[in-house]
Amino acid sequence: MKEILSTKNAMIKELKKLHKKKYREEKQQYIIEGFHLIEEAEKANAQIDWVLFNQRGRTEWSDWLDEQPQERLIQVSYEVLESLSELPTPQGMIAIIRMPELENTIQFSGGWLLLDNVQDPGNVGTMIRTADAAGLSGVILGEGCSDIYNTKVLRAMQGSNYHLPVLFKPLDNIIDMFKKLKIPIYGTELNPEAIIYQKIPRTKNYALIMGNEGQGISPRFLEETDQNIYIPIKGAAESLNVAIAAGILMYHFESDN
Repeated sequence: MKEILSTKNAMIKELKKLHKKKYREEKQQYIIEGFHLIEEAEKANAQIDWVLFNQRGRTEWSDWLDEQPQERLIQVSYEVLESLSELPTPQGMIAIIRMPELENTIQFSGGWLLLDNVQDPGNVGTMIRTADAAGLSGVILGEGCSDIYNTKVLRAMQGSNYHLPVLFKPLDNIIDMFKKLKIPIYGTELNPEAIIYQKIPRTKNYALIMGNEGQGISPRFLEETDQNIYIPIKGAAESLNVAIAAGILMYHFESDN
């Protein structure tokens, strides 16, 4: 088992670069923090390249660590783990995970969440986690969405990216495919032609588009939907957070499925 005590160590300096998307894509690796996410990755048979832990990690998860291949374990100092963590208080363990090969096919059945230019990492992660909880078939991230290997997205997903497909595809092509299969596509918009979401008949197969936090769904996608829907605002709030709105709508569509 390796041991690294200095933040100036060459390997640690290289691993810190994984907080940047460009370097993640170059190395095809990403960082996850905390035992729960590492355990979820292991259950999903994700390729774990390295597990770095400090004394806290050794104390709290010694049984799990003893079962791991010793060649991928690195014991580090508190300072080293802190330098790699983006949390105010590191949880004692992080792992370096190999990115999976991207899926090129999609099974057009069940409910699919399509995200258009959703930029906030917390919103992206929360919506993927909610799609997992609600029983959707998968999530498709279009252009402009936050990278799911961003550590904030990973924390918000809480391992849901290991439970259902999360694909990166241009929404133009995906929407065309849904339309050819006559699968209804719903967008969210406040306009005279939109109808309240409770009036939408539930169907086993559907696509739901959620848009950017400030601008909403791109106009060209709204023109391609079968129906645009809205959630009524009964109080003084101007609007709902996009992740909250997505959760309401996903559970509406999935409640009878």
